[in-house]
Amino acid sequence: MKFGKYIKALTVSALLGALAITAAGCGSSAKTDGSGEKKIITVAHTNYYVPYDYVNEQGESDGFEVAVMKEVERKLPQYEFKYVPTSDDDLLIGVESGKYTVGTKGIWITEARKKKYVFPKNNIGASVIGLVIRKENAGEIKDLPSFAKFSGKLVPIAPQDARYSVIDGYNKENAGNEIKLVSSEAFQVADAYSWVLEGRYDGYLEVELSYKNNIEKEDAPYHQFADRLTYLRYKGIPTYPIFNRDQQQFADEYDKAIEELRSEGKIAELEQKYFGESLSAYLEK
Repeated sequence: MKFGKYIKALTVSALLGALAITAAGCGSSAKTDGSGEKKIITVAHTNYYVPYDYVNEQGESDGFEVAVMKEVERKLPQYEFKYVPTSDDDLLIGVESGKYTVGTKGIWITEARKKKYVFPKNNIGASVIGLVIRKENAGEIKDLPSFAKFSGKLVPIAPQDARYSVIDGYNKENAGNEIKLVSSEAFQVADAYSWVLEGRYDGYLEVELSYKNNIEKEDAPYHQFADRLTYLRYKGIPTYPIFNRDQQQFADEYDKAIEELRSEGKIAELEQKYFGESLSAYLEK
């Protein structure tokens, strides 16, 4: 009898111990989807937009925005991020359809995009926008107000292009010294450079990175224009990841993680690594 009671007591003790270990493990583990597995987040990014989002020589997803998303992943252990390099169109269509959870490619907010995607409260980074002008006019054109006074003749912009809203915003804030904002269909960037050089227009609004890749670099496709064109910075534009419309909770979690990373100085550190400067410093406060 005594032996039977001992075995019974030992069994109960072992069971209670196992339950205690299980409970402790549950309390310290990351949240999952209920099956014990981390929830998979598919992060689509463009595969060529150096240094924002690209595939490096080792075949790995890389770039400033990719690096920020990897830091966000470390802040959210309940998720496992899978990075998918892809094209612009596939990224936009894929996030809208739910093929991808989130997409990043140096995206600006527009009213049209807000109808298709969830935008977080906090930007992931910034890009710089400015004017491509003829070098011969650099003494008279120093910024957008002096450009407007010079002629205001800007290469037309498609209304759905985020750059259209940049000039529209400038004009609303500078009544009496507006830039001529003309709508246009899509055209080749080479045409825009040629139109400025020919004097048909006096400026072309372009993202600085595109100007560097198209003209400044020695192997740029339009480097032959480098001695006749120059670039004037205007301001920084915040860039955001876009989330599928069903991912508001995840967007909120992203926001919390980004705020922590910014306060810790991690975003500034990554900007220096990929851009050699803080593009965020050009954002209007």
